[in-house]
Amino acid sequence: MKKLLTLIAASASVFLSTPAMAAPVGATPEAQARGLILIPLTLSKLEDLYFGTIIPSNLSGVVTVPADGTAPFASGGVTLVSSDPAFRARFAGAGSAGQQVIVTATNPVSLANGLGDTVTVLALTLDGAPVRTIDPTRAFFFNVGGVLLVNANQPEGVYEAEFDVTASYL
Repeated sequence: MKKLLTLIAASASVFLSTPAMAAPVGATPEAQARGLILIPLTLSKLEDLYFGTIIPSNLSGVVTVPADGTAPFASGGVTLVSSDPAFRARFAGAGSAGQQVIVTATNPVSLANGLGDTVTVLALTLDGAPVRTIDPTRAFFFNVGGVLLVNANQPEGVYEAEFDVTASYL
């Protein structure tokens, strides 16, 4: 009987014992959680893009307004009127200092005079790379120029269209 009780006690200790667990181990070095919170970007137009006063002829021509601030010029069958000069668009933005933004200008395809006549915008250009770094004052600036195709014998009128300019954090 004594052997039977010993056998039962030994069996019970096997069933009642808990398995040995490994001791917890922490990562070395410890992991961190982090997030960067940026202030929302703002973007303001300082000046519109203006192709100036243009005199067409019986030949088509191109007006170029450089974004870098150099003098606008005409080629082909168009002449720019010097008393009403063309100028680039200017923009100012603000955001978190040291961050990079990408700026884009979306070509409006054409300008219209409201009477059904149009001129083609061949391109909108930026004054440098589209990626800008926000300076320590939290500001960034950029300019937009363009290239305009004027048809031969283009009808007179004020030709205009809106174009989109955006800035986004990278």
